[in-house]
Amino acid sequence: MNRDMVLRAERVSRQVSSPEGPLTIVHDVTLAVRARESVAIAGPSGAGKSTLLALLAGLDTVSSGRIWLAGEELTALDEDGRARLRAARVGFVFQAFHLLPALTALENVMLPLELRGRADADERARAMLARVGLAARLGHYPRQLSGGEQQRVAMARAAVGEPTVLFADEPTGNLDAVTGERIIELLFELNAAAQTTLVLVTHDRSLAARCARVLTMDSGRLL
Repeated sequence: MNRDMVLRAERVSRQVSSPEGPLTIVHDVTLAVRARESVAIAGPSGAGKSTLLALLAGLDTVSSGRIWLAGEELTALDEDGRARLRAARVGFVFQAFHLLPALTALENVMLPLELRGRADADERARAMLARVGLAARLGHYPRQLSGGEQQRVAMARAAVGEPTVLFADEPTGNLDAVTGERIIELLFELNAAAQTTLVLVTHDRSLAARCARVLTMDSGRLL
């Protein structure tokens, strides 16, 4: 694999069972993403964008095809191997935040560093939360934070481990327009500072246009 390519998919498909028979959600997708590139995967709801993102990040498994992430063949790894690769190389920002409710903002951001055995987890998490404007919210639990604040914690958690690839799945989907705009500014700011590769799923064309390259999906296919 070309060293400059941090992410590559070759004829990737994902099928699931349905009462009507097999349903293909992602169909024969081939793509390549270079280091430090920002790529949007755009298209209507139900196009297969989020499923493709989950496949590329190793959160879901392909029905056929191959994926390489940061020089390793993701599709050749077992569940433990995929989890190890994700922990070392991937940051993920979800539409629904996915913060752990029993942990404070600081503990949520520390978690990926602690799982990697980093002795400086507390220091780095505090610094990252300060960068996203939440230095005064370290001890707050998710239920005590607004939607925008929760998404900022989620972004701090995704970025704190300096991932090779940052995946963002409709990161403003649960936010109002003004808050969503602030979150997007912050996402691109963090990404530029860390020189991370960004792969962003959105149905918002204006948001997609802020990425260096836009890929369009419809009915499970990359157009």
